[in-house]
Amino acid sequence: MTLAIIGSGSWATALVKTICNNAERINWYIREPEIRRSVAQYGTNCMYLSSVRLDTEKIALFDDADEAVRQADMLLFAVPAAFLKITTEAISVPLAGKMVFSAIKGIVPGENTTVGEYFNRRFGLPFDRFGVVSGPTHAEEVALERLSYLTVASKQAESAETMAELLGCRYIKTVISTDIYGIEYGGIIKNIIALCAGIAHGLGYGDNFLAALVSNGFAEIKRFIEQSYPAERDVEQSAYLGDLLVTCYSQFSRNRTFGTMIGKGYSVKSAQLEMNMIAEGYYAVACLHEMNRQFRIDLPIVNAVYNILYENISPSVEIRLLSEQFR
Repeated sequence: MTLAIIGSGSWATALVKTICNNAERINWYIREPEIRRSVAQYGTNCMYLSSVRLDTEKIALFDDADEAVRQADMLLFAVPAAFLKITTEAISVPLAGKMVFSAIKGIVPGENTTVGEYFNRRFGLPFDRFGVVSGPTHAEEVALERLSYLTVASKQAESAETMAELLGCRYIKTVISTDIYGIEYGGIIKNIIALCAGIAHGLGYGDNFLAALVSNGFAEIKRFIEQSYPAERDVEQSAYLGDLLVTCYSQFSRNRTFGTMIGKGYSVKSAQLEMNMIAEGYYAVACLHEMNRQFRIDLPIVNAVYNILYENISPSVEIRLLSEQFR
């Protein structure tokens, strides 16, 4: 089975490095010419995780997304959700018969859909041909070969096992799940909670408040998942609770970093420019806020982050009001 990886950022690079431990060949579609040249000539990604050495003997580089997809049986998308529509515009070949996995944690802007729903609408991909690769992980620690855990979710057990075998190695432990919906939305909302944690940190709130924020954030994740898509699941597993914790506390968390800058007084635009990386929570909170008009689920942290980022409410005022709702 041939795997194609679509994306060239930190997470895509870490996944390529890991999968090279098990795969004989990987088709890697990289849109940026400078990154393709860097990988081909030096075995490194010059823009992301540049210290990571890649096994170029196992990597077939592609500048044509259609060709990379056409030659693969299984696809793994690892691009920011904000760029998924642009990325898939380069794909015209049908995905029928292929298994598609997403390592993306975000809502597709303008569509207000999860990645799985987007592929279903855009390509007619059946949900049983779609899967999710989730954390709790940060690309930087995977690249450093620090022990990490990944959850692979799919309705097709055989496909999930295949992806888990490709990812598993001495520093990656894998778990299988069938809860695509819950894991996708858990990954989306935890980015918003982490962004709020960063805002509070930037305002000078301490660990005591952060503990209450994360606890209440976990309750929001649980409420949204269970009320919008009831199913048998254990949200205390690492794919849900663990992913929330690492994103709220880790030094590598883009969403926490972005939130910290907002809390310190940066404008959204200036924070985005200085980071030069995508904080998925910024786009996700607008989409989720719109979607929740239908569900009407109690999401005070999501609402607070939306008010700060999109309604220009003072972070100090909004976080103080939010703190009154915590228990």
